[in-house]
Amino acid sequence: MSTDNKTVVITGASSGIGFALAEEYLKRGYNVVGNARTVERLQTAAEKLGNPANFLLVEGDIAKPATAKNLFAQAIAKFGKVDILINNAGIFTAKPIGDYTEDDLESIVGTNLKGFFYPSQQAATHMAKNKRGHIVTITASIAMQPNAKVPALLPVLIKGGLNQATRALALELASSNVKVTAVAPGIIDTPMHSTDEGTRAFFKTLAPTARTGVTKDIVDAVLYLTEAQFTTGVVLAVDGGSSAGTW
Repeated sequence: MSTDNKTVVITGASSGIGFALAEEYLKRGYNVVGNARTVERLQTAAEKLGNPANFLLVEGDIAKPATAKNLFAQAIAKFGKVDILINNAGIFTAKPIGDYTEDDLESIVGTNLKGFFYPSQQAATHMAKNKRGHIVTITASIAMQPNAKVPALLPVLIKGGLNQATRALALELASSNVKVTAVAPGIIDTPMHSTDEGTRAFFKTLAPTARTGVTKDIVDAVLYLTEAQFTTGVVLAVDGGSSAGTW
């Protein structure tokens, strides 16, 4: 498949789902612009990927508007345009409402909300001018179907808002030929989650398929969405059926 020198920007690209996405898009011949909070994390990721020439590293806190502006400025300066933005950077903190702290709130609002808004704002402006592009956001299926076994008000609050924002922005940008979609993962086996065997066994009970997902499951979903020509405004759950209802 020819990628026509396409460029994808991925936030949170140094580990987990973001790293897996960067790896796959590089294999497919895309230019990849990876963002993470520190350049050290990005350099480690680049080394694991073989230090490809078409992997641009842009460090910075994605919660800050200056980071998003710099991310797109560098991407456009090096590769000419941005075709895909993947808002992947995120924090997931599950606890009862009374246990959340002010720092928890600030962190989740910063990374999950501002980290979606500022890059999406840059992408929407750039892509609308080009009359083409795609914005994909990694949200959470628990925001579609909350679960009493996993109290997680703040992720549900923010990720649920991002699911709705995906639909709203898709409508806003449809006339500019810019697609906007989201992938809502269930429990995915990444460094974000505990390696404790008891915890891992509990995670498997959170889907009717009785297993957790792997990063490839999310990569495959994102690839489908970014290659689909008649799909926009959708939130695709990749969660082993956990958001389908009760079981």
